[in-house]
Amino acid sequence: MKEDMYSVEQVADRLGLHVRTVRGYIRSGRLRAVRIGKQYRITAGDLDALTGQAPAATCVSGHAEVSSIVQVDGVDRTAADRLGTLVLASANTGHDQAHPLRVQTVHDEERHRLKIIILGDPAATAELLHLLDAVLNADNGLLDREVPDA
Repeated sequence: MKEDMYSVEQVADRLGLHVRTVRGYIRSGRLRAVRIGKQYRITAGDLDALTGQAPAATCVSGHAEVSSIVQVDGVDRTAADRLGTLVLASANTGHDQAHPLRVQTVHDEERHRLKIIILGDPAATAELLHLLDAVLNADNGLLDREVPDA
């Protein structure tokens, strides 16, 4: 059975909201969405849940969520982009679709610092943290730690 999928623009139009408001709902977790490339897609069921037309999802007994912030110092823009892409690709593949990992990256150019915020299932978060640890401690050239003094 195939469920209808809507773009952020279509949802905004249907609800009479601004596109930024819909994206805010997605980022805050108020509206579930799947990220495909650089675009979000919202299922009809998730849209109905937001508007109260469908029964709200029941909380799964024993479900836990972990929030983690990883700070990586000495990272230039290029390395931050590479590491961010790796983390986002890993978060978006091979995990339980009912409880997806949510990842946000922020790079501070002045301080040469990357912060990675991870929200999700404890096991999936642990997997992602192990990947980060392996990449950060490997001598694979992904991160060029030579940052010029400001």
